[in-house]
Amino acid sequence: MSDIAVILPAAGAGQRFGGAVKKPFAQLDGRPIFIRAIELFINRGDVCQTILTVAPDDYDVVREKYAANLMFMGIKLVKGGNERWQSVRAALEALDDAVKFVAIHDAVRPCLHDDWIDHVFSEARKTGAAILAAPLVGTIKRVAQSRMIDATVPRSGLYEAQTPQVFARKVIVDAYAKLPANAAPTDDAEVVEKSGHAVAVVPCDRRNIKITEPGDLALAGAILKTIDRKPKSDAGPMGAFGEAQW
Repeated sequence: MSDIAVILPAAGAGQRFGGAVKKPFAQLDGRPIFIRAIELFINRGDVCQTILTVAPDDYDVVREKYAANLMFMGIKLVKGGNERWQSVRAALEALDDAVKFVAIHDAVRPCLHDDWIDHVFSEARKTGAAILAAPLVGTIKRVAQSRMIDATVPRSGLYEAQTPQVFARKVIVDAYAKLPANAAPTDDAEVVEKSGHAVAVVPCDRRNIKITEPGDLALAGAILKTIDRKPKSDAGPMGAFGEAQW
């Protein structure tokens, strides 16, 4: 059933990443990171819409540079906000009528296996809200501003949230409608949690990294070589994105 919209926020400033270009547009093995993230979803039979949000000052450049690519792949371009949640809220206003579920995936998280997507999509259909997350495995320290350890935190039951985060359309739209004006959520699951709806966790492994710092590019490149992409029987052409470079 083709009823899932995928939103890829790519409007962040990426201050920790630095460099001459924003991190979604940095090259990963010859292609911009955001293109690799888009390619995870565009040929899935259960996805009916894909929305890319970019910063207002990037909008015209992306629209012009990738005009043919975005049109060919049916990607809707939306102006995002200063904060991630503002970009998601703007994308929710652009959903097609056919959409029943919304998947939100970081545009800088390109190392995703098809099976992980299948599992979180399936869980969201059952529960109305599900995210990928990896259990914490290291020793967790709470550190003061002085960089002295305040406490060792038990890691039992602690997970690091990942994406995609997938929700029934009504669940995520209603949750954002209830979001207080002074809220500063760090992910969409938090928005839904605050609305009172439970969110299921689908365990994932730590290869599903979010590129945050320049050194993450080399790690992501190595991870991509370990992930087998299974062909989709309903897959369409994927070559158009390969022509454009940021």
